Amino acid sequence: MRKNIKITAAVASAAALALGLSACGTDSDPASKSESGAKADTSKALVVAASPTPHADILNFVKKNLAEKEGLKLEVKEFTDYVLPNTATQSGQVDANFFQHKPYLDDFNAKNKTTIVPVVNVHLEPLGLYSKKIKDLKDIKAGQTIAVPNDTTNGGRALQLLAENGLITLKDGVGTAAKLSDITDKKGLEFKELEAATVPRALNDVDAAVINGNYALEAKLSPAKDSLALEKAEGNPYANFLAVKDGNEKDPRVEKLAKLLNSDEVKKFIEDTYKGSIVPAFGAPAAS
Repeated sequence: MRKNIKITAAVASAAALALGLSACGTDSDPASKSESGAKADTSKALVVAASPTPHADILNFVKKNLAEKEGLKLEVKEFTDYVLPNTATQSGQVDANFFQHKPYLDDFNAKNKTTIVPVVNVHLEPLGLYSKKIKDLKDIKAGQTIAVPNDTTNGGRALQLLAENGLITLKDGVGTAAKLSDITDKKGLEFKELEAATVPRALNDVDAAVINGNYALEAKLSPAKDSLALEKAEGNPYANFLAVKDGNEKDPRVEKLAKLLNSDEVKKFIEDTYKGSIVPAFGAPAAS
C-alpha cells in the first residue's frame, strides 16, 4: 500500500535548517557525484518529493499500476510547502520533485541560486477564486477582503485572475509579475497576503480567496464546480512538471518516470479522478 513520508509544517523549520546546510552542493552530494560522471544506481528507488494532492496521488497511481512493469522502483515523499522540495532536490536528499510550474521555478532558482530544471509537463491546476459567503462574482463589492498567495509568481497570477474578471485594474504590461502595488484601481477591495498553503483555511475570515488548484482539492473544493472564477486552460503557462537537479535529466529512472507520467494510463487517471478540476498537460517537453 502507500508508504509515503509526510513532512508537515510542524517539522518544516527543522527540515529546512538541515536541508539548507546541505544545499551548497558539497562533493558528498549524490547529485554532485552524478554530475561528475558517475552513473546513477538504477537498482535504487527513485525518490520524488511531491505535494500531497494531486501530485503524490498521480505518482502513487504510477507506483501501484505502472512502475513495476518498467522496472522502476519509486518512493514518494510528501511535502506540504513550496520550498523544501526544491532544496531537497538540489542537495540530493531526493532525486526529483513534482509540485511546481515554470514561473515559480524560474523565480526560485534566481532567488536561491539553485539549478533545478523541468523534465516533462504533466498537468495543469487552474487557479480559482472561492468564497463561503458569496455565491456569484457580481456580488463582490467595495469594502470586502480577498486573500491571495504571497509568493511572487502565484501572487501575480492571482492578481491577473482578479483583473481578468473585472475586480481590479492593473498597470499595463505587468503580467504575472504583478504585485499589490501594481493595482491602479482596487475598486474598494482590501487584500490579505498569505502563504499559498494556508489560504484555504482563511476562507472563513475573508470574503473570498484565490486558491491554488492542489490546495483547493485538499480543502475539498472543486475548482470546476465551486469557484467563482477559474483560470482558462488554453495557452496557460502554469503546467506542473517533473523536475530534477541540472545534469540528472538522463538518469534512466527519471526517463522511465517521465515516460509513465505522460502515458495514456495517467491521462485517463487524471481525467477520471479530477473531472476537469485538474487537466493533463501532455504533448511537449517542459520549457527549458
